[in-house]
Amino acid sequence: MVPAHRGWATEPVYRPVLAARRGELDALGHLDDALAPLIAPILHVSELDRSIVEAVSRLPPGLVPAVDVGALPDPAGAEPLRWGVPLVPVIGPADGEQRLATHGVTARAYCGRAVVRLRIRLDRAGPDAATTAVERIWRYARLAPEQCDLMLDCGDVCCPADVRTTEPRVRRARDWARRHAWRSVSVVAGGMPPALARLPTDEPVRLDRWDWLLWRRLADLGVGFGDYGVASAAPGTEPVDRLPTLRYTDTDAWWLYRWSRRGRRGDERVADLCRELVSAPHWPSTGAGFSWGDHEIVRRARRAAGAGSATNWVAWSTSHHLAHVLATLVRTSGGGARPQGAVPPARPRGGQNRRVG
Repeated sequence: MVPAHRGWATEPVYRPVLAARRGELDALGHLDDALAPLIAPILHVSELDRSIVEAVSRLPPGLVPAVDVGALPDPAGAEPLRWGVPLVPVIGPADGEQRLATHGVTARAYCGRAVVRLRIRLDRAGPDAATTAVERIWRYARLAPEQCDLMLDCGDVCCPADVRTTEPRVRRARDWARRHAWRSVSVVAGGMPPALARLPTDEPVRLDRWDWLLWRRLADLGVGFGDYGVASAAPGTEPVDRLPTLRYTDTDAWWLYRWSRRGRRGDERVADLCRELVSAPHWPSTGAGFSWGDHEIVRRARRAAGAGSATNWVAWSTSHHLAHVLATLVRTSGGGARPQGAVPPARPRGGQNRRVG
């Protein structure tokens, strides 16, 4: 765990945007207790289901998710207030006054903070218009800037051209964000391609993690890191495949394993896939102990368990991804450094102009 530094409470270093589905929630539920306080997932809820609430209630202690219900109509969009578990509301510029007020009540009832999610491709506006939008959020939600984590969502970043066009937008957004005393500022992007069906099968395929490469280019800005896990940021896509599939995270890339070898049953194909993975150079030195997902992969490689389903393959892939990113970010922070993106408490202010320190 990254220790507190000079009076600072330990803060999350990783903010992934994950669909509120069983696979992703299973991965979060199996996260090591020591790592749980370092991750602040944003759960995107596309449909309200009691099982989602139950899964959130079983997350490890110290892991407090943010919940984005922007895709739900009212009154379902206000339901997180009734979930009865600690959570953080996610607020967008398009939210109506009633929903903003409800989000503010939710924030004060649970953790005293909220996430403001700005999609820098969709919510494009000049700095003055952006300031007007966030001041409206603070007014109707009755929140101060110091209670809000700013998330600059870049959406899909899947090639070098995307990185080149997105980087200056993020830099302009970060310059604007310095006008206000945000609790933290993070950049989130999705690097997984939305369509994988045309890629080769029965061999590992390397896919660049362009979201990670973008964040590294922005290192001088001091912003926090977030991604879309092993899923694409493109709307309407899901990390599922009828073929046995694992998306395995390495330093600058994913390794995609899609197995379609003919004449074999599903459990045999999954066992063969997992044996191939555990013998690969990118398999971690700690093996099954690296994450719950890696443990489950080893069990299949040894044929100690069944093949599982597409949901399980997503869960194992996501579990390894979360552990890999957290380990990398903790090393990057240097152990005792303030987490990336954290903003010092605002000084007492006597005027209207508020800037991060």
